Amino acid sequence: QVQLVESGGGLVQAGDSLRVSCAASGRIISGFAMGWFRQAPGKEREFVAAINSPGDSTRYADSVKGRFTISRDVAKNTVYLQMNSLKPEDTAVYYCVADPIFGRIYGDYGARFWGQGTQVTVSS
Repeated sequence: QVQLVESGGGLVQAGDSLRVSCAASGRIISGFAMGWFRQAPGKEREFVAAINSPGDSTRYADSVKGRFTISRDVAKNTVYLQMNSLKPEDTAVYYCVADPIFGRIYGDYGARFWGQGTQVTVSS
């Protein structure tokens, strides 16, 4: 089993930057792809970013491309999402996910493990 714990969410202003983190425990996930989804109130969950297990391939939603960067620290079993030039429409609960198959994350076919989420609020 894998436990994912997100941290780093908060309230920021439009144009600010924020980095959220996801620490994995319970199992070594160096062979797992990891990613982020988000869900805003009243909206469907949407894919944000994904990174493969070696960390040399990434995917992004068009809405965040050029502003968000996903990275991972294998030694720390941690994945990060650096969010720059934040907009009010980025306000959502951000969920960390992990799955052995990279495509299952960015294709949104149902990642195997999910965290509890961290709230990111961007004020205008």
